[in-house]
Amino acid sequence: MFVRAKQLSKSFWTLKYYIRTSTNIGSQQRMAGTLSENEAIQKMRTLISEHGDKGWDQAWKQNVTPWDRGDAQPSLKEALGLPSLVIPERATALVPGCGRGYDALSIASELKCKVIGMDLAPAAIAAANEYLTNSVSRNLGLDVTFIDGDFFAEDASWNVQGFDLVFDHTFFCAIPLSLRGKWGVQMSKIIKPGGYLIALAFPLDGPRQGGPPYSVSLEAYQDVLGLNWELVEEKIPKESIKEREGREKILVWRKTNEARAAL
Repeated sequence: MFVRAKQLSKSFWTLKYYIRTSTNIGSQQRMAGTLSENEAIQKMRTLISEHGDKGWDQAWKQNVTPWDRGDAQPSLKEALGLPSLVIPERATALVPGCGRGYDALSIASELKCKVIGMDLAPAAIAAANEYLTNSVSRNLGLDVTFIDGDFFAEDASWNVQGFDLVFDHTFFCAIPLSLRGKWGVQMSKIIKPGGYLIALAFPLDGPRQGGPPYSVSLEAYQDVLGLNWELVEEKIPKESIKEREGREKILVWRKTNEARAAL
């Protein structure tokens, strides 16, 4: 039996009300510093350049998190309500690069499914677990787990039976360009046939140098996903935060069967 993702639960609105009316943790911490957004991005790039993957952990420890807006993305709710997205009951979803976990909690509340939020930075997972503990989500019975892990790990012990849904937001644009091929391979491995990949594609800045965030495009995703993926949605979201208007799209793929991805 299948349920359409556009059917909203009362608990989702309870969670959204709590998030919007309680302390805005992410924005409060980010605004507590003296850096502008552009300065924060430059400092983040410096940390990544100096520390490699561990630079993300340093960014969280130093509150250099310009991507953290203190809430789930408004376009996520729109994506989950698309009629082309049909999610099975007892589904399992993954949010790689989950940060503080806003999107993971929203998916769990909206779809009533099990969600794993993953991040390479231990400090991000600590922040996510703190946010989870301080939110009303536990009282709503949401099944959300946050783990410190590497999305590109070959063993992928966190992927027991495959995922029905993966949501990528500011993950594809954050990884080095050299890892995009492996991103496609891993998505093809971990998503079940019939499962979905939702990408909130950002930033759509066209050809430009530098990152993260690195510029993305529909073609950049398509090139590394490989065969046996059907693009079922490509649309500009109805609502975007001001800084991202005209720079993001909702992209949804359905895995038709055992896919092969290009290295």
